[in-house]
Amino acid sequence: MTAPLLQSYVAGRWYSAPDEGTPIADAVTGETVTRISSTGLDVPAMLGHARSVGGPALRELTFHQRAGLLKQLGLRLMAGKDAFYALSRRTGATDRDSAVDVDGGFGTVLSYASKGRRELPDDTVVLDGAVEPLGRGGTFVGQHLYTPVRGVAVQINAFNFPVWGFLEKFAPAFLAGVPTIVKPASQTAYLAEAVVREIIESGLLPEGSLQLLAGSAAGLLDGLAGQDLVFFTGSAATARKLRSHPAVVADSVRFNAEADSLNCSVLGPDGTPDTPEFDLFVEQLVAEMTVKAGQKCTAIRRAFVPRPLVDDVIEATRARLAEVVVGAPDAEGVQMGALASLDQREEVLRSLKALRGVAELVVGDPEHFEVVGADRDRGAFLPPMLLRCDDLAAAEPHDVEAFGPVSTVLPYDGVAQAVELAARGQGSLVGSVVTHDREFARGFVLGAAHAHGRILVLDRDDAKENTGHGSPLPVLVHGGPGRAGGGEELGGIRGVLHHMQRTAVQASPDQLTAIGGRWVTGAERRDDGVHPFRKSLAELRIGDSITAGPRPITLADIEHFAEFTGDTFYAHMDEEAARANPLFGGRVAHGYLIVSWAAGLFVDPAPGPVLANYGVDNLRFLTPVKPGEELTVTLTCKQISPRGGAEHGEVRWDAVVVDGEGRPVATYDVLTMVAKTWPPAEGGADAAG
Repeated sequence: MTAPLLQSYVAGRWYSAPDEGTPIADAVTGETVTRISSTGLDVPAMLGHARSVGGPALRELTFHQRAGLLKQLGLRLMAGKDAFYALSRRTGATDRDSAVDVDGGFGTVLSYASKGRRELPDDTVVLDGAVEPLGRGGTFVGQHLYTPVRGVAVQINAFNFPVWGFLEKFAPAFLAGVPTIVKPASQTAYLAEAVVREIIESGLLPEGSLQLLAGSAAGLLDGLAGQDLVFFTGSAATARKLRSHPAVVADSVRFNAEADSLNCSVLGPDGTPDTPEFDLFVEQLVAEMTVKAGQKCTAIRRAFVPRPLVDDVIEATRARLAEVVVGAPDAEGVQMGALASLDQREEVLRSLKALRGVAELVVGDPEHFEVVGADRDRGAFLPPMLLRCDDLAAAEPHDVEAFGPVSTVLPYDGVAQAVELAARGQGSLVGSVVTHDREFARGFVLGAAHAHGRILVLDRDDAKENTGHGSPLPVLVHGGPGRAGGGEELGGIRGVLHHMQRTAVQASPDQLTAIGGRWVTGAERRDDGVHPFRKSLAELRIGDSITAGPRPITLADIEHFAEFTGDTFYAHMDEEAARANPLFGGRVAHGYLIVSWAAGLFVDPAPGPVLANYGVDNLRFLTPVKPGEELTVTLTCKQISPRGGAEHGEVRWDAVVVDGEGRPVATYDVLTMVAKTWPPAEGGADAAG
């Protein structure tokens, strides 16, 4: 029976090429899983559909709405993950490997959904940084803001993570409001296609927000323009080729590369065999050699060990690797599966040969090893292999990457040499240092950070919670300098902002308030006679304001507050000492007394739409307040953020407290929860709780 032809998803429909395509083999059995071809695929139609259909549909949604769709999608995918696990085994992955790829991908979608709701506004624009005064009179100000680019995010992925590899790029692009075209590596494209198909069939996403190109990407980069982006994962050589494509160069297309790199792990001098750090070092070295059969762009390729401990590390690693069972992922007891393809196995063997020219193979033999539950020759199997290189002048361990279950142990003497050796990798995605010596950790991290995108410091204290040397996280950047590609992916909201244009806007405070949706100092305030705390979200408007006061502060007030709170700092209670302080020149009121009295001035005490005060941001005390002075406070509605299906939302208020001469003595933001309507709709009180 002829294997089915993998389909692409193009401009709202599934497309099958007219030819037979190229067969894609099961990494374990060698049987044909599927065939792949993009012959006849209309690439310009894909790009046009993304720009004219997907982009506009996404940009109509707010960040919170996009985050809500990502959450629904992540939960749906997670619920059906067993089917993807079964298909993942055909790529050579064990269930442990699939947890990294499949669960990791779905978890990244959910992580971005959460961050989008918590850290982005319920709007389509992101304000960046503080408002900058541009004139003396306060009528001309500036603000940076982010808006989505009007193009398409093209992702070209590697074979090793067919699920996580595309979802970790798709999630921030979708949250930013930018449509995506996924081009998976052919060897494992059938798993990526299965996930894309499930996403499309869910009907959750706006049409045009996700398309799939299965097969050759010929012509894809030719159609790119200045608003488009390329996210590439793969070899440094391919990254250089794509980055120099005429369309990318001519139109300054944003190009982000995450390339395979010669990552390292360093055992500190304190990590002797009788310490937890020694065991942790060996444990993570073995894990990085065997998870995904070592086919991870973040795997440990170079293990730097204090010279006196090299033999100990090799023997401990040998003992652990002897327990690793290689074979079919669904066979009982198997801990390491196959590489993605026979071609990939041959590539690893070629690199291994180059390394063996300067290093001794001390663990593992590519010619003699056992495979459980599968034919060793038909499947793309290799054993885990450890080399030892005592020649620190040799270039190969720092230049040649065997992209499989291969690592090299090298000795070092002192932190400076460890840093120098780590940097010889010419830029890495990740490095780790395993030590309980804080001085050594600081020396290595500060010395090597310039050459790494991420550094894990592992010791007995964080051992239980650490996520491992080779695990990129949605909330931290993934990428590295130099050979590692020079780019960044993930990084929480940073990953979203990669897909947006930062623009400096210069305007009057009123115009900037209207454009950014956040009240700016100097903009119009409105006092219509109704206390803002009596207004629900449906009634409240940005700029609604109230001024209350004045209220005099007496020495008795200050002393009472000191006695009541226990804050008897000399500036409040000792006239002579306070007078000697050049900042005060006499006793002054407590800063928190000022804030407390300001609340007493502006709060409307009766039950109403303001449900709770949940914080204060950016509090600054600007001018000391002495007994006999009067305080006045102005409260202005600064920002309104409804909360999805909840019956309440967040309101940020600008608070300014001034003295009798109008000088600001305290400024801060008050954060409240406010009901959407008042009185609330039936059942609304429960929803707002």
